[in-house]
Amino acid sequence: MDVRTAARCSLAVIRLVNGAAALLTPRVMARRLGADPGQPAMVYVLRMFGVRTVVIGAQLLCPADADDLDRALRTGTLIHASDVLAAACAGREGLLPRRMAAVTTAISTANVALTLVARGWPCQPPDVR
Repeated sequence: MDVRTAARCSLAVIRLVNGAAALLTPRVMARRLGADPGQPAMVYVLRMFGVRTVVIGAQLLCPADADDLDRALRTGTLIHASDVLAAACAGREGLLPRRMAAVTTAISTANVALTLVARGWPCQPPDVR
């Protein structure tokens, strides 16, 4: 297995595990984030995150073709970059405990790096169309 494939598969597994956990056990995830698991809005948001994350994980494992995979990786880079900003802002604004904000920011940053490696960066220039 080459580095790009390993990065893609690793990212897919991370997405599927985190997404399934948020979808199926949102109260556990809320507690781990330091949020109130009794808030219905938190459960709702975590389930939305879970669905999104499972879908984008599955797209990496079962792309229709090379263009579909490229699109999933490009979209994933943007999604995970926005997750980095959201986690960092949540920590800065006190919406997440500092430690959990640092952990979620680091995880999302690693996901950005995996999408870039899976796309062939920094070894290959992006395919600009």
